[in-house]
Amino acid sequence: MTDTKQLFIEAGQSQLFHNWESLSRKDQEELLSNLEQISSKRSPAKLLEDCQNAIKFSLANSSKDTGVDISPLPPTSYESLIGNSKKENEYWRLGLEAIGKGEVAVILMAGGQGTRLGSSQPKGCYDIGLPSKKSLFQIQAEKLIRLQDMVKDKKVEIPWYIMTSGPTRAATEAYFQEHNYFGLNKEQITFFNQGTLPAFDLTGKHFLMKDPVNLSQSPDGNGGLYRAIKENKLNEDFDRRGIKHVYMYCVDNVLSKIADPVFIGFAIKHGFELATKAVRKRDAHESVGLIATKNEKPCVIEYSEISNELAEAKDKDGLLKLRAGNIVNHYYLVDLLKRDLDQWCENMPYHIAKKKIPAYDSVTGKYTKPTEPNGIKLEQFIFDVFDTVPLNKFGCLEVDRCKEFSPLKNGPGSKNDNPETSRLAYLKLGTSWLEDAGAIVKDGVLVEVSSKLSYAGENLSQFKGKVIDRSGIVLEK
Repeated sequence: MTDTKQLFIEAGQSQLFHNWESLSRKDQEELLSNLEQISSKRSPAKLLEDCQNAIKFSLANSSKDTGVDISPLPPTSYESLIGNSKKENEYWRLGLEAIGKGEVAVILMAGGQGTRLGSSQPKGCYDIGLPSKKSLFQIQAEKLIRLQDMVKDKKVEIPWYIMTSGPTRAATEAYFQEHNYFGLNKEQITFFNQGTLPAFDLTGKHFLMKDPVNLSQSPDGNGGLYRAIKENKLNEDFDRRGIKHVYMYCVDNVLSKIADPVFIGFAIKHGFELATKAVRKRDAHESVGLIATKNEKPCVIEYSEISNELAEAKDKDGLLKLRAGNIVNHYYLVDLLKRDLDQWCENMPYHIAKKKIPAYDSVTGKYTKPTEPNGIKLEQFIFDVFDTVPLNKFGCLEVDRCKEFSPLKNGPGSKNDNPETSRLAYLKLGTSWLEDAGAIVKDGVLVEVSSKLSYAGENLSQFKGKVIDRSGIVLEK
């Protein structure tokens, strides 16, 4: 433990021990134990170096770079499902075949808390106000059940890996236990934690303390998924289960087509090692990251990094040239994860976020709750590995926003991406499925179609000719 103390002092962090003599023996041991846990993964000197590099990286990317060639993905990497039902059916068959062979697993990123929604629970526990009162977790679990039913002669169980965070892990597991895993087999669900990183002062040269025995820490961003896969040995588990294809999505998208056979089939058909879904940009200046190429390598380019001229440029069909909006929904070939995961973990850049971070000052012994940003949090972005994948092994599938993307980001009553918009999108989609199946739905009526009953509009022929004249109905299996 004394080695740990010396390690931090040599890294210029003597401020952590200013009140050392006034701490009880127990608190001294707890402080050193907490610091040892952090330094066992990365030395304090390496963490400080990462922060300085992130500050430089941020400055270098803070303005539009006129020397960079930003272009749309080539047709060999980009395809749209909009108005392309023939391809959609072909990909569906390929993907469902892979699911039937037990080759597909799902990773859910569910580390977020529902704070902005006014909830103290993990975001996946949130009820968006559907007539059934189902939470996001339940809706998603039931989509897996429906997919499994569609290949039930194979008796397939799709493994579901759920990435939580320190603050959400216990509550998430308890929620699944309380609801009997929503009808799934407990053994097909694996919970694992996202990593954390210490917070720094605005210079990036000193760690901030949460209290006398703890550094202030925060989740390491969605790009922390890769290190979490490595540290939790998921590749070994994929091997054990015979998994070849991984579908990854975020918990806050109520319309996500979990283990989507179409997306998986798209990747299999074209031999892609990494693929991503996109939705068509609403307009030239929508604040969304764009899937494109930078100097002929796949990337996500932030809307703030391109000129107005490039943002507004159109192609020969009158569509925006750069229109592939990023929705953080990916496909990974397991062989790619086995080959490149170590490299990603070592070489991915960190990004900085200046935040108001409650902190403890060990010199004065006082706590501060800042009203202005006083510190830096580091995070990694999941798409920063895109440029490591050869362009001919990278794919992007454009999907219909109305069918696949309605994120829950903001609290009730906010301008957009809130419980009201998520609920409406979910109900409109289910109602459109019924109408396509021949049901007669009166104007203004919205119906909830259970995910266990239909995954993507199939299995609804029994409602042909049926008149539905009031909202609030829940059609269950």
